[in-house]
Amino acid sequence: MLRLPPFRYLLPRTARDAARLLAEHGPDAMAVAGGTDLYPNMKRRQFTPKVLVGLRGLPDASAIAANGSLTLGAMATLADVAAHPVVASRWPAVARAAGLVSSPPLRNAGTIGGNLCVDTRCNYYNQTEFWRASVGYCMKKDGEICLVAPGSDKCWALSSSDTAPVMIALGAEATLVAPEGERRVLVAQLYGRDGIGYLVKRPDEVLTAIHVPDRTGWTATYRKLRRRGSIDFPILGVAAAVKRDAGGVVEDARVVLGAVDTHPVEAVDAAAFLRGRRLDAETIEMAAGIAYKPARPLDNADLNYAWRKRMARVEVARALRELAGLPTGDLPPVLS
Repeated sequence: MLRLPPFRYLLPRTARDAARLLAEHGPDAMAVAGGTDLYPNMKRRQFTPKVLVGLRGLPDASAIAANGSLTLGAMATLADVAAHPVVASRWPAVARAAGLVSSPPLRNAGTIGGNLCVDTRCNYYNQTEFWRASVGYCMKKDGEICLVAPGSDKCWALSSSDTAPVMIALGAEATLVAPEGERRVLVAQLYGRDGIGYLVKRPDEVLTAIHVPDRTGWTATYRKLRRRGSIDFPILGVAAAVKRDAGGVVEDARVVLGAVDTHPVEAVDAAAFLRGRRLDAETIEMAAGIAYKPARPLDNADLNYAWRKRMARVEVARALRELAGLPTGDLPPVLS
């Protein structure tokens, strides 16, 4: 049995207090929300904090407010976001992404903020300490070499958030609270370009809320590829959002890929190609052919990386066909 290492648990009353505690204890401290990813990582000794700063008790931390725009308290559970009737009606891609994370018990504990900040993943990193020691560790934890790309000077652990691609596609912003104050940044600006320093936010900053703008006139969706239909992290995520005029011509578009790099990847060329065109079958296939090019899957996640690269094209096309009201080509569910 894997056991948690010893730690102190602190429960601040405000987000500013939480940020002060993180600053006071420095690298010995980590923030914890639902803990569905952090605690298993601690059991595997990927993290060994001496202090955990609990965020679930912060005032209004779990609130969901939909008044024109949508504001999600960062501690709102994924289950609550997925089941919220207004979110499901006006921001269905947000509800879908939240509802596809892991399994029902973990969605009841895991939070929307935690999923945005979830650790990057890799076959050589997400193992027990004994396993990692047997291969000499990796760059992300205790080693010096990225075992996926030994000649690389950066860690290639993959972004594994389901909700991040959707939030980026919808232009969402995040509120970060530090000891000296707070700031608001685009969710797209939260992520670095390295599997170790995957978050740009400071260690003493606390994510308190996510703000999704009013997207009236837009349609959006999220598709997730994984080996099993539940529990698994994505090996590909595709968020697509389009705004069309009365004649069906695309006025604006965004396509974001998840789990294909150390950070969510915006397919900006594909979005530019879609603008000014109708979402017909030919346009969709051409856009998908452009969108999959920035995907850089390596041998660091489930299933074959070359197949995952090809599936980026397939799933982008399926997402756009869904938005256009065309058949997606999905296999029918297996009935038992």
